Amino acid sequence: MNRIRVIDAGYVPPVESMATFHAVAETIREGDDPVVTLVNPTEPFVSVGLHQDIDQEVDTAYCETHGLPIIRRDVGGGAVYLNRDQMFFHFVYPYRLAPARVEAIYSHFMAPVLATYQALGVPAVFRPVNDIHVNGRKIGGTGSARINDATVMVGSFMFDFDMETMARCLKVSSEKFRDKLRQGMQDYMTTLTRELGQPPERERVKSLFLGAIEEHLGYRPEESRLTSEEQEALERVHGLLQDPEWVYQKGRRIVTTGVKIAAGTYLVEGMHKAPGGLVRVRMLTRDNVVEDLEFSGDFTVLPADGIERLAGRLRGVTLPMSSEGDTAKLQDHIAREMSDLGLDIPGVGSGDFLSALMHGVHRE
Repeated sequence: MNRIRVIDAGYVPPVESMATFHAVAETIREGDDPVVTLVNPTEPFVSVGLHQDIDQEVDTAYCETHGLPIIRRDVGGGAVYLNRDQMFFHFVYPYRLAPARVEAIYSHFMAPVLATYQALGVPAVFRPVNDIHVNGRKIGGTGSARINDATVMVGSFMFDFDMETMARCLKVSSEKFRDKLRQGMQDYMTTLTRELGQPPERERVKSLFLGAIEEHLGYRPEESRLTSEEQEALERVHGLLQDPEWVYQKGRRIVTTGVKIAAGTYLVEGMHKAPGGLVRVRMLTRDNVVEDLEFSGDFTVLPADGIERLAGRLRGVTLPMSSEGDTAKLQDHIAREMSDLGLDIPGVGSGDFLSALMHGVHRE
């Protein structure tokens, strides 16, 4: 039986909790053994997805006041509050050893995760696209990415969760909405502590998880440490993850949306909730022609730069104002561009991007 290296970093500072798997992914090559990393952050922080607009999603003032670092990961998904009550796992495989499609990646690597919860007495099930549920409540989410020559799938065992702070970290339209968010998390999220009455021992969860990996993935877990090359990469990634240009990247701040710049020229925003996540669009239009465009959201997309490339392909299109035929033509155009780019976005299709665009159309 081939081995899977197990790198258990234990309890480490927030940036290292994110940097460890990035470093392994950056250095792994075809022919290397797959790796699973385990880590708990010593201090709380906010992690944002690769394609998210921080100013739109996170209450940065609250985070700054309360000393909560914001770290952008190289994996999709939404903004989330993280602390030591969550043990994170990161599968890092040479990409030829992992499934090619995102949905297959989730179902493949989810098997040992579900088996671990079930061995603890928690009846966890996989809910596509990438969530884990217990009796209708979410106990965890996962994310996937391609980093250099690595396929990565990340997730966590949620021993406990501070829903109050999570509700405060996110940017919302009103305090009334925040109250609804807080209540919604109470109603529709759960934890190991909530399900079992007390948190299990970390070592027990680890032992069960490694046993499930051997049984379901067919690799013999073997404790390991970072190689010298991985350690050097870790130091580089440390700097990257704390660089403001990375954290607030992608030019996701054109200006405040919904602004009339001149006659017929507007900056507008639209959004649409697709099965695979929220699709948010901001665009500069002149006489209904898209002159500048950017997408963000909490979906998963491969390749990682695919969403920016799609936005580039759609600059110059004319937004239909009324004709159903023109709307159908635009959706067909989006579908062709997505296919041509080879985009893999589970639960998000051309109609979802069209809906987000049309939601942002300025009408007199």
